Amino acid sequence: MRLIPQTDPPLPPRETLPTMYDLPSDNPEEPGLPDDFHFLQPLLLLLTFLPTNSNSESVYSAADLNLYYDVSHSQWYKRPDWFGVVGVTKLYEGDLRLSYVTWQERANPFVVVELLSPGTEQEDLGETQSQPNKPPTKWEVYERILRVPYYIVFSRYTNEIRAFHLVGGHYEPMNLTDSRLPMPELGLSLGLWQGTFRDIERLWLRWFTLSGELISIPEEEATQAKLEAAQAKLEATQAKLEAAQAKRKAEQLAERLRQLGVNPDELV
Repeated sequence: MRLIPQTDPPLPPRETLPTMYDLPSDNPEEPGLPDDFHFLQPLLLLLTFLPTNSNSESVYSAADLNLYYDVSHSQWYKRPDWFGVVGVTKLYEGDLRLSYVTWQERANPFVVVELLSPGTEQEDLGETQSQPNKPPTKWEVYERILRVPYYIVFSRYTNEIRAFHLVGGHYEPMNLTDSRLPMPELGLSLGLWQGTFRDIERLWLRWFTLSGELISIPEEEATQAKLEAAQAKLEATQAKLEAAQAKRKAEQLAERLRQLGVNPDELV
């Protein structure tokens, strides 16, 4: 029997066993499975995706949902970290979607966001080639098949945004304007925001108006409402104090006049 050498005392498992960076997935064929960031960041995008020139009832967005794109190969799909659609209802025939099947919907995604993972970086950035008799790459699906107008890749490791706009059937790199990516068709822009979301302080990707105002989430609206209510209460309290001070000064003046033999009630 071979003994495994041990230190004396033995090192703790934290220092000897694989970490989360060594074990990104239990499925080696599908690297880059969602982590905490892959849940929170798409949620923030979903909550703030409110195109200003569209009816909210005809706007849909989803995260980590199978996106089927080829009726001739009905089992082929991509799973964007987040995508937004304009022109479809939030429900499909009255029920929550199990997937997004493009040949059964009224519109293809208008914008797709991929969150860069070490295991998917090359495909996210269009640096891989499709293989014979295999599904096309993400880039090919978004650019050539679905013709998604805007494709965004964001790295939380470098806080870098890589953005592409469909021009003449091909993706062209986009430049940031005032640190944001304007999408006038939506009445929105996409940019980085340093702030706290779900009690996590970091740099987040989120939606703004074209002029750069934040699209608020419910928690922020509730906080703002509380601040406004507190401000109104403070102003009301201040007004009462000022009124009480004015009344007290008037009473003091009246008393002084009486001491001088003048009846303040007879003054015009």
